Amino acid sequence: MDSAAIDIAPRLNRSQGRERRSRSFGTKLTRAEEAELYQAAKAEGKYAGEWARDVLLREARRSQDDALFTEVVATRMLLVNLIKPMLLGKPVPENWITEAMNGVRAAKHKAAADLRKEYAARDRKES
Repeated sequence: MDSAAIDIAPRLNRSQGRERRSRSFGTKLTRAEEAELYQAAKAEGKYAGEWARDVLLREARRSQDDALFTEVVATRMLLVNLIKPMLLGKPVPENWITEAMNGVRAAKHKAAADLRKEYAARDRKES
């Protein structure tokens, strides 16, 4: 069998059963950035273009209200609220813990959104 036919077969199989992709979306990279992206694609066993498409679409579709991120922020808020009185040597009554949990539950979405904005601003400065 012809080696060219062998190399093209996986590409043909990938495109079966899906809408034709005819649009392009590009960016400029340094040589180091390009090498980094090729390495990331290779690590996942994908062609660079396929990997880049997956990453771009995943980021575009990612919910800004990421539940896991919100819960991590809530856990941090709860820990800070509970550890502070303990460090000061004050007892933490059970009803205060319940109030702290209710307060965190009410504020966690805004706190997570604020922290996400802070990270985005920091990322823009570093770019």
